[in-house]
Amino acid sequence: MSLEKHQHGWVIVASFMIALMLAIMPLPAWAIPWRPDWVGLALIYWCIALPQRVGVFSGWLVGIVHDVLTTTLLGQHALSFCLMAYISLQIHRRLRIYPFHQQMIVVFSLILIGQLPTIWVRGLQGSPPDNLSFLYVALTSMLLWPWLFTGLRMLRQGMKVH
Repeated sequence: MSLEKHQHGWVIVASFMIALMLAIMPLPAWAIPWRPDWVGLALIYWCIALPQRVGVFSGWLVGIVHDVLTTTLLGQHALSFCLMAYISLQIHRRLRIYPFHQQMIVVFSLILIGQLPTIWVRGLQGSPPDNLSFLYVALTSMLLWPWLFTGLRMLRQGMKVH
């Protein structure tokens, strides 16, 4: 295996680190339900851009780190991100060629699917969602997708991450 194939892997790690920092960044109380799923968006991007390097294990690893940082039930985000990564890997060839408006719909769906384990765990803990606030995360993530996709693609091409 050549070293060229695995150069600049730090770019992927750095993008996940930035996404994790954005995920724990303090926000005003009114903005917390609207916080995009930064880690989920980064995971979806890297799964469709480099499916041979980022996959379900990466989703699990980033999810465990996210759980530790946010002090949620260990494995809650790991399960969500594994699910998102698996589906992204299954549809990555089609998703790459979709125009942005279709990609946004798929990303909305993936983020919603990623929210299901969280809703389930909270329901088991005795605090089911009382409104549709879980849709806000998917909506803001969907609206940010074109900019995140374009930015990460420019970074990947500029740094020659393959």
